[in-house]
Amino acid sequence: MANTKTILVTGAGSGIGRAIAQRLSKNNYPLILLGRNQDKLEETRNSLESPEKHQCISCDIRLPKDIANALEKRKINSLYALVANAGIGGENHYLSNDRWNEIIDTNLTGTYNTIQECLPYLKKNKAPFKKIVILASVLARLGVPGYSAYCASKAGLLGLNRSLAIELTQDKILVNALCPGWVDTEMAQEGLRAFAETLSISKEKAFEQAMNDVPLRKMSEPDEIAQFTSFLISDAQTSITGQALDINNGAMMP
Repeated sequence: MANTKTILVTGAGSGIGRAIAQRLSKNNYPLILLGRNQDKLEETRNSLESPEKHQCISCDIRLPKDIANALEKRKINSLYALVANAGIGGENHYLSNDRWNEIIDTNLTGTYNTIQECLPYLKKNKAPFKKIVILASVLARLGVPGYSAYCASKAGLLGLNRSLAIELTQDKILVNALCPGWVDTEMAQEGLRAFAETLSISKEKAFEQAMNDVPLRKMSEPDEIAQFTSFLISDAQTSITGQALDINNGAMMP
């Protein structure tokens, strides 16, 4: 894949990752779709403009060798951009089926692994500026009971974002993080269901309570996140780096 505008999108099999892939394909970028579920990746590819232009890679971002081997097999020459979107959600509880390591290893370490394995390909690209976009969360800035691993993993991504933005300036690689609030994805719907079960209320009531902390009283659509990502990746953007950008309907105003 010699095209100088090739973009790798992780977690592309569903939700925000799929929406980002769909938006970027409309802008004529050839994409590499990465995730753990090959079938979901193929569903995403089939939903894109010119599906034959895009590739799917099934691998586990917790394993650096898995990422390295997958990229080598695809004989990729260079990457113009990386969208590090892959992640998992849910609660964790100490000593009781604790998911701390699973969540941290995927969301934080997995993102770190992905970026490091992609850096040689980004550095080889001849574009004036290359781009990395990291998907964090409004919960990088807020605390939620029972979500210590998720909050810590997303807060860690903001530290990673700042450090890499400084480190990679000499390579003309711009690094930014997005902090979405509620976005209407399956992960968000699962969160609402869990919230409803915990409080023994309906899912509709759970939604109303969740929106009490959101001034605009709504979720974002995945394509809103995708359009913002598309701008950050575009040639029009050459001045934003090291930033954590909030898209949360007013839920957090730092």
